[in-house]
Amino acid sequence: MDWKGFFDSLGMNGTRWQWRIMRWQRQWKQGGQSGLSSPHAPSVSQVLLFLNLLLFSAMVLRGASHGLGLSVLLTPKAELLVSSGGQWWPLVIEHHQWWRCLTYAFTHGGIIHLGFNMMVLFQIGPQLEQEIGPSGFLILYLLTALTATLLGYLWHPLVVVVGASGSLFGLIGFSISYFHRIGTHIALAQRDFMLKWAAFAFFFGLMVGADNAAHLGGAISGALLGLIYPMRLRTRQALRWPLSLLALCGGIALVASLCLLVLSWF
Repeated sequence: MDWKGFFDSLGMNGTRWQWRIMRWQRQWKQGGQSGLSSPHAPSVSQVLLFLNLLLFSAMVLRGASHGLGLSVLLTPKAELLVSSGGQWWPLVIEHHQWWRCLTYAFTHGGIIHLGFNMMVLFQIGPQLEQEIGPSGFLILYLLTALTATLLGYLWHPLVVVVGASGSLFGLIGFSISYFHRIGTHIALAQRDFMLKWAAFAFFFGLMVGADNAAHLGGAISGALLGLIYPMRLRTRQALRWPLSLLALCGGIALVASLCLLVLSWF
């Protein structure tokens, strides 16, 4: 895909962003062409992207095995979405399936839904993870997924909800407030870049009938976290171990939720 042409069409044609996007694209291609594992551990954003793709593939295979055909690629039925980890609050409250508060963010309602969300994660995830570190990034991603679904419970508790967009709006909201606090020319350019992404994602959501409650919940919580996240290096070093411990707990909760989802299939 021509990322440069895509962002030119959105008016995001700054030289620095084009260079960064093309560098990510080149690194991604080189990693795929080499056929060798990277000497470095994968980033958190890469792992999250892989989990989204993995769960979608599992949903498609399960749908096909139940005779639903390849139509699940575009329009999976609500029953399949729920069995594949979608959020449905009656099951959470009445049957204590609290793991759905995380697994829903890795379940998608079709390949277009998945493709757009993964494109956003691929574009903004590495940049933000590099800025706040893997631990901060994982905490932000999972926490905004929780706040997004909690607002959905208040908004429409009987609607099946799926998708990573709540967390993605959380990343965008965090970036807007965090980079605004930094205030440098480069940081303000990053803030403006995220504002354009927010507008683009919002209008895309309107076109496909996405869950605006999750978007709002993720964006607000992300923006609030961006207002309080430490910027000074000394403060970050002091909070390194607490953040690492919290990220470890979040990672364990995510793995446990995914395992409980798989167990529910049997």
